[in-house]
Amino acid sequence: MAEAETKSVDNASIEMIEKAASDRVNTAFDRAEAMKPCPIGSVGSCCSNCGMGPCRVPLPKGKEETPEEKMKRKGVCGATAETIAARNFVRMIAGGAAAHGDHARKVTEAFLAVARGEAPGYDIKDEQKLLQLALDWDIEIGERSNQEIAIDIGEKALAEFGRQEGELLFLRRAPLKRQELWRRQGVAPRGIDREVVEIMHRTHMGVDQDYKNLLRQGVRTAISDGWGGSMIATELQDVLFGTPAPVFGQINLGVLKEDEVNLIIHGHEPQLAEMLAVVTQDPEMIEYAKSKGAKGINLAGMCCTANEILMRHGVPIAGNFLQQELAVVTGALEAIVVDVQCIMQGLADVAQCYHTKVITTDPRAQIQGATHIEFDERNAIEVAKNILRTAIDNFPNRGKNVRIPKYKTDLIAGFSHETINYLLGGIFRASYRPLNDNIINGRIRGVAGVVGCNNARVRHDDVHLTMVKELIKNDILVLQTGCSAMACAKAGLMTPEAASKYAGEGLASVCEAVGIPPVLHLGSCVDNARILIAATAMVKDGGLGDDISDLPVVGAGPEWMSEKAISIGQYFVGSGVFTVFGVNWPTLGSEEVTKFLFEDFEAMYSGMWAFEPDPLEAAKLMIEQIDKKRKALGIDKARERILYDMAMRRELEAV
Repeated sequence: MAEAETKSVDNASIEMIEKAASDRVNTAFDRAEAMKPCPIGSVGSCCSNCGMGPCRVPLPKGKEETPEEKMKRKGVCGATAETIAARNFVRMIAGGAAAHGDHARKVTEAFLAVARGEAPGYDIKDEQKLLQLALDWDIEIGERSNQEIAIDIGEKALAEFGRQEGELLFLRRAPLKRQELWRRQGVAPRGIDREVVEIMHRTHMGVDQDYKNLLRQGVRTAISDGWGGSMIATELQDVLFGTPAPVFGQINLGVLKEDEVNLIIHGHEPQLAEMLAVVTQDPEMIEYAKSKGAKGINLAGMCCTANEILMRHGVPIAGNFLQQELAVVTGALEAIVVDVQCIMQGLADVAQCYHTKVITTDPRAQIQGATHIEFDERNAIEVAKNILRTAIDNFPNRGKNVRIPKYKTDLIAGFSHETINYLLGGIFRASYRPLNDNIINGRIRGVAGVVGCNNARVRHDDVHLTMVKELIKNDILVLQTGCSAMACAKAGLMTPEAASKYAGEGLASVCEAVGIPPVLHLGSCVDNARILIAATAMVKDGGLGDDISDLPVVGAGPEWMSEKAISIGQYFVGSGVFTVFGVNWPTLGSEEVTKFLFEDFEAMYSGMWAFEPDPLEAAKLMIEQIDKKRKALGIDKARERILYDMAMRRELEAV
């Protein structure tokens, strides 16, 4: 148990890490311990982009490097450490942007199928957002039906992926000053796919060999993710499945049940999860489960799919990224159903030690040793029932080696941009003005977006929790998505009661007045687009500058591990936000590239990167940046509202 406690701060995970060891089952925690990262590859100094490599360019031995020594630090083709580091960095951005973009494309195709009446079982849930999208994209409304409007929106969204000229439509949502900056820097994206392809071309052997030029295209591609693919996915998912509103939920492995069929849906695309949420309530399926000896059906989520169905249905979350194998280790899981992204191949190996079935559902993401049941939105109900029957049929195979941790925590999720707008201003005066006012008067010091993954190279959840607790203690409102949100939810930071327990006096007073937690759950990875929209709304409401870069707002990815995280971080930096990452940094092999990202980017984009693995030191950097923005705005000293009496009014008039 003592050894397990060094791997996670979450009690349920600690218990399952111990059980896995007892069961002689190898998990990601064990593999991370056995497999040490390559010291050259981890800092971005290894190039494998052609058959003459891999070329492992050693780090400089000291600051005073002779020309001869510098000449030796090149690849076979002559590529310098700067070129190699920049190529590797922007390829990570391309991978992340492609993942979010392909997610968005799949959602757009499903949206069009629903609009055309080709996907029974789905419908348009948010008419108001549908009409707002039509207005944003200059689509005629008139007397047309929702389906006709939706077809035009879907076709226009699909065209964004292959757009060859002009600019992405959602760039119009950014503050005007930011749009002008992007055009001036030459990073306003054209088509989503085009920007990804251009990175892959530029980083091919013998093409772009200027690290500054490579990094410029990285910014352009990342913006096509945040203000393109991710924003399209979030908006269309809201229209199809409903815009999230505050909902009660529970999280951690303790949501699994000993006497019911346990089914976990894991991945990122919500179409199947939405249908499973429906069919698990079907009386016919419940009776079928009872016929196999179970008392019912228990659906839970894992990773970002979990966030999607929690936000819209209150379906409990079993855990975040590093808990996926541990859910199988409980011995109580009949099936884990996966689609795309963040799915460990190790799941299939762990499942062989228990009765759990791993079911893949997407042709883009199959796993050796798993059962494949392909999902199709046009036949969604029947496919979902087939998957559910497979899980139910497996219930009698559950053995006696079952241990479900008793740990689970309450949380409130569902804080979309629209919800925050309503909670702050009410139904008739929905506005970010109360937030801006409380930032101006100093009750709220600033806002931090703390997002991203788990990473087995650090103690599971610990870096997220340490950073977030330090931020809210210093009156900084925290917005979260993805696995980071789950880490804080498990620790009890996402209930209104957490404000008085963990937040500073100013932030706590605002949270208690509104009835919100000091840490707000905004959704899945693609829903980082909600933070961009919220930041833009703060600018438009006035009083805090005329660009996102003027706001006392910062970002962080404390336990990042995926290429998506790099893309997310880059589009926040490109949008004008100071962003700090932990664990490791992929360009440390080049002092020039790192300096360019950490310093020169600020002059270019009014936002920059930082790297700090210590969460308290990282939080300190974020607080310093927020205070710097407050000083620039002239709000660095707290100002309370004063109710003027008549004598005070006369004195003002006399002056």
